[in-house]
Amino acid sequence: MKSILITGGAGFIGSNYVRKKVAQKNCTVVTLDSLTYAGNLHNIEGLPENHIFIEGNICDNLLLNNLFDEYQFDTVINFAAESHVDRSINDPTIFVKTNVMGTQTLLDICRKKWHNDESKTDSQYPDNVRFLQVSTDEVYGTLGKEGKFTEKTPLSPNSPYSSSKASADLFVRAYNKTYGLPCVITRCSNNYGPNQFPEKLIPLTILNSINNKKIPIYGDGSQIRDWIYVGDHCEGIDTVLNKGQTGEVYNIGCENEWKNIDIVKLILDELDKPETLIEYVKDRPGHDTRYAIDNRKIYSELGWKPKYNFENGIKETIKWYLDNGDWINSIQSGEYRTYRFND
Repeated sequence: MKSILITGGAGFIGSNYVRKKVAQKNCTVVTLDSLTYAGNLHNIEGLPENHIFIEGNICDNLLLNNLFDEYQFDTVINFAAESHVDRSINDPTIFVKTNVMGTQTLLDICRKKWHNDESKTDSQYPDNVRFLQVSTDEVYGTLGKEGKFTEKTPLSPNSPYSSSKASADLFVRAYNKTYGLPCVITRCSNNYGPNQFPEKLIPLTILNSINNKKIPIYGDGSQIRDWIYVGDHCEGIDTVLNKGQTGEVYNIGCENEWKNIDIVKLILDELDKPETLIEYVKDRPGHDTRYAIDNRKIYSELGWKPKYNFENGIKETIKWYLDNGDWINSIQSGEYRTYRFND
């Protein structure tokens, strides 16, 4: 039975993956999350006994050492990250600490626990161990009107957030090349779906529309993103975990480009709300114009394909927010910050 550490597992994408992994019942899953503003225990409540939650920070070397000794992890999947671009512009420091130093701390503990002789850099690790870094297409920078990001696109991040994620990716690569640590990296396009913190475009638009509040749009809203339903992303991560080649990078995307303004108008139409709720605001510094993922590698080499198109996925997402008022209320009131599982 596998023993898996999932960091950042109380957040949006992480919690969706935790639920998927626990349901497989062939592993023990330990979720480690520091429960910052985007970490929410409501996201992972009610899970079976093969799931264990630990509150803690990936920069805490002593905690990680103790957890490895207790649970003998053979797999680490690193979702833990500060991820909001606006927050990174206001204060880049925490992004460096969590996204770069935290990732490096995880890599070090994996190398120590999975390797019998740290003085050697080319010895074999056990066949069953793997470190998977969950990254983002934002590390590639921005695109013009043509072209797509491939796994060979040079890293060219434009925000403190994407710079910290690119730095973390390079550490993962270095630990694989220098020490032989069995690592893989996934880079996804923009996610949407259940449990997403309402500072992001789609949940913010849904919730503001429901409450007849203004929906802020940067610039003219013409920025283009490639969108993927979170369930499809989790399937992609699992595919790379099980089938991906050590040392490789895999883009996970749906080739599903939408302008921000068109998404907002689609949601308003689905909720029968007027476009007068749209409020155009000053664009943010260094705002990337377009992202688009070339996903041929994961398609052709690993056989992964998405199940959702955007129109179906957005309807399901809207329905989830309409049906989960208690979750929304806990976020908006801040109650989720003090919530703990019942003993």
